[in-house]
Amino acid sequence: MKVLLIGSGGREHAIALKISQSKNLQSLYCLPGNPGTENIATNIYLDLSNHQQIINFCIKEGINFVIIGPEKPLVDGLSDALRKSGIKVFGPSKKAARIESSKVFAKNIMAKANVSTAKYCEFDIKDYDKALKYILEINFPLVIKADGLAAGKGVIICANINDAKQALKQIFEDKIFDDSGNKIIIEEFMDGEEASVFAITDGENFICLPAAQDHKRIGDGDSGKNTGGMGAYAPAPIVDNELMQKIENDIIKPVLKQMKDSDNEFSGCLYAGLMIKDSIPKVVEFNCRFGDPETQVVLPIIEGDFLDLLFSTASGNLNKDAVKYNGGCAVCIVAASKGYPDDYKKGFEINGLDKNDDDIIIYHAGTKKINDKTVTNGGRVLGVTAVLDKNDLKLARHKVYNAISKINFEGMYYRKDIAQKAFKYFKQ
Repeated sequence: MKVLLIGSGGREHAIALKISQSKNLQSLYCLPGNPGTENIATNIYLDLSNHQQIINFCIKEGINFVIIGPEKPLVDGLSDALRKSGIKVFGPSKKAARIESSKVFAKNIMAKANVSTAKYCEFDIKDYDKALKYILEINFPLVIKADGLAAGKGVIICANINDAKQALKQIFEDKIFDDSGNKIIIEEFMDGEEASVFAITDGENFICLPAAQDHKRIGDGDSGKNTGGMGAYAPAPIVDNELMQKIENDIIKPVLKQMKDSDNEFSGCLYAGLMIKDSIPKVVEFNCRFGDPETQVVLPIIEGDFLDLLFSTASGNLNKDAVKYNGGCAVCIVAASKGYPDDYKKGFEINGLDKNDDDIIIYHAGTKKINDKTVTNGGRVLGVTAVLDKNDLKLARHKVYNAISKINFEGMYYRKDIAQKAFKYFKQ
């Protein structure tokens, strides 16, 4: 099978590495890929917004299957264009991708499916005064979210009225989220602990991969601004077998049914971002693709043919037996550029990439090659990941922090508390 993988981040490096292990893979291309994928695939450079150019490449090279990693090409309708040309694609249609591209759409789907989520109210940019009046009448803390795509950063948690007023000004007047903030939702703040679950679905049937826990905030102790994710670990012990059954029956099944019944059938990876309190899961958000950095810890702890799982999904006949949990664990720490998630500088040489053991995977995200040197090229630069074949998160955590200490670049920053939340579930 000849495969084209769309994307350039740590998630795509993880997907490329996993499908490279498939006996069914003949050749793998990454568009555009990164310095990590170039060792296991052929990186190519095409205009992602030019769908016909991508289709022409697939036809010329005999590509059998396309996997779309990031949300933007899905929201822009690349999967639809490829399918119309007879090319199999893993990733939902433009219509179905609205479950991520519009918070309001997702909330409406959840309401019709009777799925638990935060109470909310939506406002358009022309409703600025109404939004200001609304925040005077509700309890704090509250959460303000841009309706559209914002690279995982379109969420502002407001502790008080001044925070909320500032957030509204930043979104509606300063346009910090560009047009993605032309519509917002203001919702109640949900207490609890977060978890991420990937449901791989052909539109009707699905399987859930091991649950992970992401660390969204930039600072230790979940402080500071939201980011695309500063680290993750899997499996997340907060999601035991009983809770996973509840998630599948009360969230995934009814949402997939509602998507199908409303002529928005979803095929691909439905990512459920959850808030869990007293063993009751509520939906924080849905995404239309694999999460980053959760993918970097979930894929290493499944065994089987991951390419077969994705291809059978795209073919409309999900092979539920293609993969299974292998009993291990993984912890990923994101090495970020100083200043992220705000302004940061690029082009600093990365040292120490070759100084780690076999149980460490270094996923490239915001990197590029200049001559023979690997340099920083983004906010989230690397995902340093420890993978064990046994479920010992404490040991994995120790190994990954030892590994990241051997890597450096100017302005490198990472959180020091990744995976600590898991330890309260373990007997001392």
